[in-house]
Amino acid sequence: MEISDKLLKLTVDIGETRQVVSGIAKWYAPEALIGKKIILVSNLRPAVLRGVESNGMILASGEDEVKVVFIDDSVPVGSKVR
Repeated sequence: MEISDKLLKLTVDIGETRQVVSGIAKWYAPEALIGKKIILVSNLRPAVLRGVESNGMILASGEDEVKVVFIDDSVPVGSKVR
């Protein structure tokens, strides 16, 4: 769900369900992320962005063109990054 021209509110499965707000709306439509495996920084304190609680941060890179870091489909949900 888009909550602004920059922010997306996403529900992610990391072995548990988390709500995450991410500033990737300019580069990704919500439906383009369905079923994708990402890296989520989940050991952060909850943050409130535009009145919506976010419980993690999606790993992405870039400044002018942001790219989310996707993981191979063979990696099990909830795997830890090493």
